[in-house]
Amino acid sequence: MNYKLSFVLLIAFFNTSMSFTQEKNLEVLVFSKTQAFRHKSIPTGLEFLADMAKKNNWNIQFSEDSNDFSISNLSQYQVLVFLNTSGDIFSEAQKAALQNYFERGKGFVGIHAASDTEKDWDWFTEMIGATFKNHPKVQEATLNINTECNHPAINGLKSKEVFKDEWYNFLKPVGKHVSVLASLDESSYEGKKMDTDNHPISWYHIYDGGRVFYTGLGHTDEIYNDSRYYSHIEGGILWASGMKKEPSISKKWTNLIDGNPHKNWDVFIGAPHATVKDLEGVDPKSDGKNAKPLGLNNDPKKVFDFKTIEGEQVLHISGEIYGALTSKNEYQNYHLKLQFKWGKNIWEPRLLRKRDSGILYHCTGPNGAFWNVWMQSQEFQVQEGDMGDYYALAGTIIDIPSVKKEGQKEFDYAVEGQLHTFSSAEKKFPAHCNKGLNNENPHGEWNTLELICFEGTSLHIVNGKVVNALFNSRHKDLDDNIVPLQKGRIQIQSEAAEAFYKAIKIKPIDKIPSKYKKYVKGYMKG
Repeated sequence: MNYKLSFVLLIAFFNTSMSFTQEKNLEVLVFSKTQAFRHKSIPTGLEFLADMAKKNNWNIQFSEDSNDFSISNLSQYQVLVFLNTSGDIFSEAQKAALQNYFERGKGFVGIHAASDTEKDWDWFTEMIGATFKNHPKVQEATLNINTECNHPAINGLKSKEVFKDEWYNFLKPVGKHVSVLASLDESSYEGKKMDTDNHPISWYHIYDGGRVFYTGLGHTDEIYNDSRYYSHIEGGILWASGMKKEPSISKKWTNLIDGNPHKNWDVFIGAPHATVKDLEGVDPKSDGKNAKPLGLNNDPKKVFDFKTIEGEQVLHISGEIYGALTSKNEYQNYHLKLQFKWGKNIWEPRLLRKRDSGILYHCTGPNGAFWNVWMQSQEFQVQEGDMGDYYALAGTIIDIPSVKKEGQKEFDYAVEGQLHTFSSAEKKFPAHCNKGLNNENPHGEWNTLELICFEGTSLHIVNGKVVNALFNSRHKDLDDNIVPLQKGRIQIQSEAAEAFYKAIKIKPIDKIPSKYKKYVKGYMKG
């Protein structure tokens, strides 16, 4: 590697860009501004990334100007790479632009000291997953690689790999919301440690709609000459860009709550209602929607609790506070199948209303888009007597064959009905469509619920019967454009009623199963 060139890059990249425009298939902005410690390896890292861009035909730009963080400028990039940034580097307007970038579903790659950046900004520290504390001297250490995960950032690595670098300790344990790719074996090196058997050093996750990859490697000049590290960063960038997909699920059924269910799910807890007891800081004026949410993986009341009941892993939802169990991964073209039944308890603000829960799909963007808790999404309604209804949440749209019978205010799904639009993006359309038939089992009995999603089509199935068929899924984006919505995370709601879920299984599909063709014939495009 030409270190003279990297030094020239360091001097020249202020307010300039370096571009490789052959087949511009990816727009990348590399940001390396420092307001605290400045790594001597930054020039080497810049050359490393420039070379990677050239080999991949990416269009790459380099900056240390925080003014580049505007909504309009960031909108042109698919991936931001924070190369050993440090300190407080953004104004409030620039922070808002970065958050907007994430809501657009873009990618972020943090290298090494990126975790030593904006340490007092809660959004950033939660986004990146951990905050730098200290480190021992540079030395070799053994990394345990999560080879069960086929993430492109670790493809080709063995279950144990030895690297020489500077090993970060973090102020707090790495966030539960990340999926770990590599962890340090603390017995393999000397000096300052976190004194734990679980010391993640590289991870990925989805945050506020954006794809985040972080690696603690990247301190020394030498690491940038390691072919394994090249593949690590290249894979991380490609995953963050969406050009290489996240780990795929098995072609067979995968149980999402077997073993350690927290590997597959996060929790987001909304605003406690004023009547919630034994919890500090409850807003006495809260209606359960208009106060500050408790947030990500902060569930002191165990609203979502995994229990073993009669030998089976069961998700118990107390319902006491509005919240969501959220899949860590996004899913597209799949068949979801689970079992559900009601519990006994109900809570404010729904003491006089039907028991309610819900399965939200194609969830995108940040938590809190709807009622300060749930994401923008399509809803498979799970409510007493209304199981399989559809609701549009926070800017989603869908078309449903349906009829409005004489004297009725709302539409009912009809197998051969005329397509009508249902939308939470435009007030001229209703946001709710009733199921076509009630196939719910009596209270206290288990129900089998199935959700089939393929391209823009979805089927709501209750105890073996299709009760709703939906077409042309779409949503309003941040620029007020109506665009397709065919993938996203899955959320299971807590909505003031006790509920139980079990046997939550998912598998990919490449078409609508033939047994359901009559429900989609004439409505699906293509």
